Amino acid sequence: MDGVLSQEEISALLANDDSSAGSGDSAETLSDRDKDTIGEIGNISMGTAATTLFSLVNRKVEISTPVVSMATWEDVVATYEKPCVFIRIAYTVGLDGSNLLVLKEQDVKVITDLMMGGDGTNTDGELGELHLSAISEAMNQMMGSSATSLSSMLNKTIDISPPVADLIDLQDTEDEGEIEEFLRGEFVKISFRMEIGDLVDSEIMQLYPVSFAKEMCASMTESMVSDTNEATTAAAAQEPAAAPQPEMAQQAMGQPMMGQPMMGQPVMGQPMMGQPMMTQPMMGQPVNVQQAQFQAFSGDLNPAFQKENIDLIMDVPLEVTVELGRTSKSIQDILDFAPGTIIELNKIAGEPIDVLVNGKYVAKGEVVVIEESYGIRITDIVK
Repeated sequence: MDGVLSQEEISALLANDDSSAGSGDSAETLSDRDKDTIGEIGNISMGTAATTLFSLVNRKVEISTPVVSMATWEDVVATYEKPCVFIRIAYTVGLDGSNLLVLKEQDVKVITDLMMGGDGTNTDGELGELHLSAISEAMNQMMGSSATSLSSMLNKTIDISPPVADLIDLQDTEDEGEIEEFLRGEFVKISFRMEIGDLVDSEIMQLYPVSFAKEMCASMTESMVSDTNEATTAAAAQEPAAAPQPEMAQQAMGQPMMGQPMMGQPVMGQPMMGQPMMTQPMMGQPVNVQQAQFQAFSGDLNPAFQKENIDLIMDVPLEVTVELGRTSKSIQDILDFAPGTIIELNKIAGEPIDVLVNGKYVAKGEVVVIEESYGIRITDIVK
C-alpha cells in the first residue's frame, strides 16, 4: 500500500520479462511439438516419394525415418563437403513457400543412369545439363506424389511448380544469389537416410524456412481440429433425441397398444375360459407323420442345354493376334531409332508363329500369302 514492491512482486515481474523474451525467440525456432509434426509430414511425404522413385529406377528404394533439427549454412557445408545438387520445390496452391532438397552429386549420377536404362555404374564424367534435367523430372514426379499425400493430410489441394535443379559448390559461399535467402540464417533441416539397392546409401536433406514450417504445422493443426469437429457432428447426428414412444403414451391414457386386445376381448390363438384351443390337436388324436422323399441327382447333363448355353456367346467377337516375335529395349535404344534401324526379335527364321486370342496363347502356325494379303495356317493347337 506504501508504493514499495515486495520481493514476491519483483520476482513475478522478472519472470514475466523472461517469458516475453522467450516468446520472441520462439518465433525464430520450432517447438518440440512442431518438430514432431514436421517429422510426421516428412515421413509420410517421403514414403510416397520413395514408391515413385522405385517405379522410375526399378530398384528397391528405402528412406529412413526423418530427423528434424534447426541448422545453419555452416552445418550443411560440414555435412556435404563436395558440390551437391540443390532442387528447389515451390508450392503454388494450398501452401505459400518453398523448400530445398539436397542430393549428393554421386547419388544424382546413379539415379539418372538408372532412369536411362543403365545399371547405375556409369557415373564417370562431370554432372551436366542432361543429369540436371533428368533429376528435375524425377523430383517432379516424386514431389508431385508427395503433394498428393500432403493434400490428404491437410484436407486441401496442394500443388507445386516444376522443380529446378542446380549444382552448388558449398565451399564458395561468397557468391551472392547462389543460395536461397533463408539459408543465410537459421532454418529447419530434415535429414533422411536413402538406400537404392546396393548402389546408394547416403543422407539427403530437406531445408525449410522456419516461417514455412510453422505454416505447415498450423495447417496440420487446423486439419486435425476440423476432423475432430466433423467426427463430433457425425456422432451427434447418429444419436437423435429420444422421442416419447406412442405405446407409452397410449398406456398413459388408458388406451390399448397396437395389437393388444381390449378389456374382455379374447386373444387370437388363445382359448377362452372353459374352451379348448383350436390350433392344437386334441389330446390322444393320432398325428399322420411321413418320411420326406428327395429326388436323386444325376451327374449326367443334358447336351441340349449345353449347346443352347454355348449358342448364347457364339456371336461374341474375340481379338486374334499373330505374334512374329518380341524383344526388350531401353529408353536410350528407342530414342536412337531411325528409318532403316533393324530390330532383332527372339524368333528364329522358320520357327512357328504364335497365335493369341484375347492375349492368350492358343496355337502355332506358319505364314502364308492369300492373294495380296498375309495369312497364317494353323499347325498346332495348344492343349
